[in-house]
Amino acid sequence: MPLSPQELKVREASRNLGAELLESVDDMLAGRATVTHKIAVPIVLEARQKTGLSQQQFANILHISKRTLQEWEQGRRQPSGAAQSLISIALKRPDVIAEVLALS
Repeated sequence: MPLSPQELKVREASRNLGAELLESVDDMLAGRATVTHKIAVPIVLEARQKTGLSQQQFANILHISKRTLQEWEQGRRQPSGAAQSLISIALKRPDVIAEVLALS
């Protein structure tokens, strides 16, 4: 349950942010992480990174705009059809993408 504005004001007034930050740094240095976040990397981004290509280069190979690739990498849109197949190839065999580029 969220704190009321008055409860929040009282809580914030009693905090020592400097001490909290130092304690957090000490915990990190000692390897005592209290919260670990795992972020799933979109498959499109992983595939592009494996090829070592820039967004523009990868978009050119897929015959899409750089903006469309960005939308896919940020999870706002999903590739379909042939693009999914090409991305799967890039993910599993990034060397094939380099070979295709050499032919272009």
